[in-house]
Amino acid sequence: MLYLDNSATTRPYKEVLETYIKVTEEYFANPSSIHKLGSEAEVLLSQSRKHVANLLGVSQDEVIFTSGGTEGNNLAIKGAAFANRHKGNHLITSVIEHPSVIEAFKQLEAVHGFRVTYLEVDENGRVSVEDVKAALQKETVLVSIMHVHNEIGTIQSIEQIGKVIKQFSNALFHVDHVQGVTKVPLNFYKAEIDLCTISGHKFHSLNGTGALFVRKGVQLLPLFSGGSQELQLRSGTESLAGNVAFAKALRMSFEKAKQLDRLRHTHERLRSELMKLEGVKINTPKELFAPHILNFSVPTLKSEVLIHYFGENNIYVSTTSACSSRNKKVSQALLSMKKSEDIAKSAIRVSLSLDDTEDMIEPFVTALRKGIEKLTKVMR
Repeated sequence: MLYLDNSATTRPYKEVLETYIKVTEEYFANPSSIHKLGSEAEVLLSQSRKHVANLLGVSQDEVIFTSGGTEGNNLAIKGAAFANRHKGNHLITSVIEHPSVIEAFKQLEAVHGFRVTYLEVDENGRVSVEDVKAALQKETVLVSIMHVHNEIGTIQSIEQIGKVIKQFSNALFHVDHVQGVTKVPLNFYKAEIDLCTISGHKFHSLNGTGALFVRKGVQLLPLFSGGSQELQLRSGTESLAGNVAFAKALRMSFEKAKQLDRLRHTHERLRSELMKLEGVKINTPKELFAPHILNFSVPTLKSEVLIHYFGENNIYVSTTSACSSRNKKVSQALLSMKKSEDIAKSAIRVSLSLDDTEDMIEPFVTALRKGIEKLTKVMR
């Protein structure tokens, strides 16, 4: 099996699963309970929060455990918008954000009366820092721009954007760091980030684990009402085993990040081999791209056709974001980059893990070459 869909989800590390099982069996008590077992669980939860904070380079009272990227993005965006509505009702994001961001903004706009500016991107899928500056208004309370694009792999100029936001407005800055964490370094403080989302199943933790960085002093309106867990921002009994496993996976992935040079080399080699194939168009930009994502198109073939062909050969890749791929829409990100509809309809995303090496290149490229030849003949 050749699994190349790591941006959709990663296989949990064996050690992470073992940690989850151990904590589930031995620390099953509710961390909010005041008896001894509850206190032991609370200590373990606190230790996990501290470990995550140290790995991210932030304070432990700035880390909120969540169920993943979608919840983290919604808590950051809606929580910030509602908590700061007395300051203004204008929000800014880009047209190529993840569905959990775009749909949150659309709901705020359609249901709650906020005004939203959706920034366009250039041919590389990059937001202009000048466009961010021009869009800022006195009433702007939040700007949300993702760090690494989940389909194309484009890296946004987060540090420059953050500095512009703070220099020319009082708006909060939220960053969806789901695809970037452990693969593309980001200093939250240096980039003037107020809110930052990460998701565990993108770096070999379990589904349903994640965290939201909330800078000290930032006000959010909680989305859940209840027992005031997670610094009173996210009510609900904590998933202790999930959070401990999340911390373990984050540590292991940061340690493996020492292999990023190897991953970048694998990416470049794969790009080079794909460019040799007739009819293949590379969509991931040549500069400022994440090393684990490579997006390409075969305009003569729909992406679903290639996906099924690869599956028959035990190779697993994807089309658009996993959150929107089943509705069979074309890639809106590629259309926003001024790519043709044929390019957008035929896009394939290869997403690597930190454990992938050049060994995957030859079997993948060979399968793709044979697939193009076979399927093109069928189409004729």
